[in-house]
Amino acid sequence: MKTSDLHDLRERTRQFALERNWAPYHTPKNLVMAMSVEVAEVAEHFQWLPTGAGDELDAPTRAAVRHELADVLLYLVQLADKLDVDLHDAAVEKMTVNAIKYPPGPGSALT
Repeated sequence: MKTSDLHDLRERTRQFALERNWAPYHTPKNLVMAMSVEVAEVAEHFQWLPTGAGDELDAPTRAAVRHELADVLLYLVQLADKLDVDLHDAAVEKMTVNAIKYPPGPGSALT
């Protein structure tokens, strides 16, 4: 996802909330709580699957998971907006931190 895509989503979610007068309810706490509910709804689709591999999901379930993942992303974008976090920059920074913390091991494709 390009930075501009994240900015587009941010603007669209701002406008959506503005048109419905939802801004007073979109506090960081409320957005985190709503996002956690959506994450649980994603997890629910995988709860009793043997491994959760993609081929274990039928077409309707795949569509439902797709929509729940979109809900998670939209709440995440709104939360980042409220906290003035650039998600692209934060993700790149975190990947750098993780690369230092977890260097490639023996036999990896990178060694």
